[in-house]
Amino acid sequence: MSLSAETAALQRAAHELMYLGVDGSPIYSDDLSRRNGEVYRLTTALYDSGAKGSTIEEQANVCLALLMGYSASFIDHGEKLQHVQEVLDRCWDILDNLPASLLKLRLLTACYGEVFDAPLVDEGRAIIASWDSTSLTVEQQEVIDEFQNVVDNPYSWEYIDE
Repeated sequence: MSLSAETAALQRAAHELMYLGVDGSPIYSDDLSRRNGEVYRLTTALYDSGAKGSTIEEQANVCLALLMGYSASFIDHGEKLQHVQEVLDRCWDILDNLPASLLKLRLLTACYGEVFDAPLVDEGRAIIASWDSTSLTVEQQEVIDEFQNVVDNPYSWEYIDE
């Protein structure tokens, strides 16, 4: 399988796992477990392959897939935090060189979901502002919605007592 096919498969599987049941359909434990295991397997395989990508876009897609996989899967054999940090370290160089694009907004969103660093939000908002809001593609709107959701709910797994 090519690197682009591998990253696309992981991104798709992680996205499906993250949004499982959001449409109101029931979540069955066996399906959740199977999907979680598959995302973890794909994430581990991509990480262990050491693949980085030959272009800045391929590098960004590898990092995005890994961050999505680690975020979606709740399996952790003690390596997850270290692996996520290594991927984030790669992202900082990639983000500086990646042109403003849908891919960059997706990577900014994934990075922000890990570190909650305000300059990432500012850069994401600048990308969104550069797009013509009257002619957004479905994919652009989905990514904008996901970005806004992460910004609005940065600690979605924590209960904050007010």
